[in-house]
Amino acid sequence: MGLEDEAFLAALEAGTLPPADFSHRGHLRAGFLYLKRHDFPGACVAMKRAIKAFAATLGKSSLYHETLTVAYLALMAERLIEEPPGLTFDHFLERYPELLCREFFERYYPRGTLEDPGSKATFVLPRPRDPP
Repeated sequence: MGLEDEAFLAALEAGTLPPADFSHRGHLRAGFLYLKRHDFPGACVAMKRAIKAFAATLGKSSLYHETLTVAYLALMAERLIEEPPGLTFDHFLERYPELLCREFFERYYPRGTLEDPGSKATFVLPRPRDPP
């Protein structure tokens, strides 16, 4: 069984979380938990700090991606508006499994946008994908 929510965030923030626990799903879990604790701007700041600190402990300080982080937080925050306060992360993902799929993100960001170094350093607004 995985870490409880508080222990998960504490380990992430301390840099002691096993890297395997911070997969895409782990990123979503941290974002979900920060959104439960903070308003949207506060969650963005907390998430950025946690990811950057965690990446630094792994010797990979260049891993943080501003656009991916903020955009996923926005997508999650938008979905949380209609949800009951006691919703768990597992139930959240059951309701919104599209968040686990990178291809879902391509409807907001055309190919190549997220690979651009500028989108890694600064949030880039979503753009509709060009029609086929």
